[in-house]
Amino acid sequence: MIKDALEYIVGMKKPNIIEIGGQTYSDKKLERISYEPHIEPFKLSTLDSLIKYIKSDLEVPVTPFFLHIVSEKSVKMLSTLDSDKHRECLAVVDAEVPRFEFGAYIPQENFCINLKTKFIQNEDRELLVSFAGNVEDKTVAEYGDDGISQKATVKTGVASKTETIVPSPVHLKPYRTFDEIDQPESDFIFRIKSDKFDGITCALFSADGGAWRTEAKQRIKEYLNNELSDLIEKGKIIILA
Repeated sequence: MIKDALEYIVGMKKPNIIEIGGQTYSDKKLERISYEPHIEPFKLSTLDSLIKYIKSDLEVPVTPFFLHIVSEKSVKMLSTLDSDKHRECLAVVDAEVPRFEFGAYIPQENFCINLKTKFIQNEDRELLVSFAGNVEDKTVAEYGDDGISQKATVKTGVASKTETIVPSPVHLKPYRTFDEIDQPESDFIFRIKSDKFDGITCALFSADGGAWRTEAKQRIKEYLNNELSDLIEKGKIIILA
């Protein structure tokens, strides 16, 4: 208590400024007060809204500014350096991407619904929906020792069944970046298991090492280049990926 009071009193004391050997010193730590207040970044969720904001010319600065592609789901609009050598963040665009639990086992019905609603239709998606929706409980067995191959019994009609190898790997296009961008395709390992507590559960494991992120960022850059070509040519916008 006494220590805090003493520190407070010392802090109220005006600093002594002295010069020694041509250098200026102070007996207190001084902090410079910035005289250039920054705005709160404008928050957006689509690239289209960012394009409209820039082209509206209402608040966009006259000086050149940067569009920094931070990730496959985020783009920031930054100013040039101010007098304090700081950049002002003018706008932030964060994509609203549907969540899918990669690497986690999901109940059979939920898995099929997720495939239909969070993945773009292609041949492997339809194959996977058909397989996962028709596999019989308590029929999943290991087919090899590589941790990938499996086999299961699948219903092929009202009364017919067949034992088949679980399709894997599969080539899918999940929604993982901005809607305006063609979603990158990736390879996934499909796994399925069955037990007495949870019944049939399915999972997808990424098999491309994250290369899709680089591809998504490149597609975002191409989209912005096309939509803002006039301003880029005039030197008003610089895009950084």
